[in-house]
Amino acid sequence: MILINLLPHREAARKKRQDIFNVSLGVSAIAGAALAALVFLWYQAQISAQQAKNQILTTEIKRFDAQIKDIAGLETEIAALRARQQAVEDLQADRNLPVHLLTELVRQLPDGVYISTMRQDVQNVTLQGVAQSNERVSELLRNLGNNTPWFSRPELVEIVAGTVTLSPREQRRVANFTIRVRLTRASEAEKARAPAGATAPLAASSAAGKK
Repeated sequence: MILINLLPHREAARKKRQDIFNVSLGVSAIAGAALAALVFLWYQAQISAQQAKNQILTTEIKRFDAQIKDIAGLETEIAALRARQQAVEDLQADRNLPVHLLTELVRQLPDGVYISTMRQDVQNVTLQGVAQSNERVSELLRNLGNNTPWFSRPELVEIVAGTVTLSPREQRRVANFTIRVRLTRASEAEKARAPAGATAPLAASSAAGKK
């Protein structure tokens, strides 16, 4: 007996494949949406965690800024206190400046130079006097600038030729000068002395080594 299938099996098979494809497509869409939702939630969680960290950092930064301002205020107060302490120490040390002024001036004054007027304004000293020659004035300037830590920046304001009457028949040519020099504070003079004092033992030891 011959059996003939008159049903539309091709259409049924095509419909079956279409149904399977639609189901697969739906499942894929659902899986993709679920995966996208999971990724979105993960990123949201990461963003929230980072925002929380940023908030903590912002709070800590504000706290450190306040501490820095306090430290800056303390440093300003410390600097002001140190300045006051230095001012008091300078005032105490400056009480002996006239003594150092006269002592060092006598030491550095060359022969043939005479001081007639001396005027002090804080640390600036103006000297007026008479010298036997211009070379004596130059020597005085060198002594004030190089031989003592108590004077600095000597400056020749003016030098004028003049005469001095020694007797009714004898006159001598002299140089009338005006010099301005800075009187060094005691603290600055001690600092200037320190390098010289430190180099002296080194020079002595090197000389002993050569022997």
